Amino acid sequence: MSALGQLQVMSAIENCRSAVLGGHVERCQDCGHRRIAYNSCRNRHCPKCQGAAARDWLAAREADLLPVGYFHLVFTLPAEIGAIAYQNKAVVYDLLFRTAAETLLTIAADPKHLGARIGATAVLHSWGSAMTHHPHIHMIVPSGGISLDNTHWVSCRSGFLLPVRVLSRLFRRLFLTGLADAHAAGRLAFFGELGGLCSRSAFDASLAPLRKKNWFVYAKAPFAGPEAVLAYLARYTHRVAISNSRLIGLDERGVTFRYKDYRHNGQARYRTMTLAPGEFIRRFLLHTLPKGFHRIRHYGLLASAGCNANIARARELIAMPVPSGDIPTEPNNPDQTAATGHRPPCPCCGGRMIIVETFERSRAPRGPPGGPRVRTATS
Repeated sequence: MSALGQLQVMSAIENCRSAVLGGHVERCQDCGHRRIAYNSCRNRHCPKCQGAAARDWLAAREADLLPVGYFHLVFTLPAEIGAIAYQNKAVVYDLLFRTAAETLLTIAADPKHLGARIGATAVLHSWGSAMTHHPHIHMIVPSGGISLDNTHWVSCRSGFLLPVRVLSRLFRRLFLTGLADAHAAGRLAFFGELGGLCSRSAFDASLAPLRKKNWFVYAKAPFAGPEAVLAYLARYTHRVAISNSRLIGLDERGVTFRYKDYRHNGQARYRTMTLAPGEFIRRFLLHTLPKGFHRIRHYGLLASAGCNANIARARELIAMPVPSGDIPTEPNNPDQTAATGHRPPCPCCGGRMIIVETFERSRAPRGPPGGPRVRTATS
């Protein structure tokens, strides 16, 4: 995202739920209590706005679940590619999605391994726990798929999906080939310290060591069930870099938050970090996405074009009753999610709140003459 795009993100977050965006006044139908509710920015990078969207997404994905075990996979780019990815987010992130999915579907379809058509839901994370740039793809994958002749369900061996060494090698080859093709097509840009990579020879030389390096692919069956992996992903699908729950404090030293240091085990892994405000904002803005970029994608059996039919067929083959109605899908707008219309109940009596007044941006509501005291909603 450009510097202008980052400024737009920060402006949206700064103004979120403030008088700058306008709002409305609600009144309780039972006790007459009034409160002001300011409008949200609805920017997909805002940590305050996307809670409802995440819950809706989770409900939709739960409706897709099959009565089988699920695996949690992670495809991670080597640190050496991080700087290239940052300067070419749209190209490299899209390539990461495509090559991870192609790797998974190709190896699963190979008769030497599973010999089946499988599905996957993939979510892009560009951050590590300390908000550093760390691009990787999380996937949730059913433990089996539909046979290549579409006649039966093929189950994985217990506790084993596909060999991670085979996955990592194909992923490495496909990604590096795709990255070289993008460079040859002039789709990559390089600035600052990376300026020399505009030369094809210099670019090829920088990638050469990566062709021999082991690339990291993680695969493990979630012991707590597929719902646990979905719940994990839902915490991050509609948020960026850090959630409010990890923030501890803000003082003259800077912003303090919790993070995990994966170089340690046990309780030593859980630590706190304090960053100067400027550094905290810089790290947050590392993860702003290009406009229109989809960071949640579905592949194979779960691809949107044939998702309903594929899931119905899978349930038929697994001998599960097919539920009535279409399978819900998440909104397709990458930047905003429509308001759900839900309003918290009255804080005094729990009654239903109704809107009695709206006011425009940077305007104040009319005071309720003689009415109950008006409170401001902050959440």
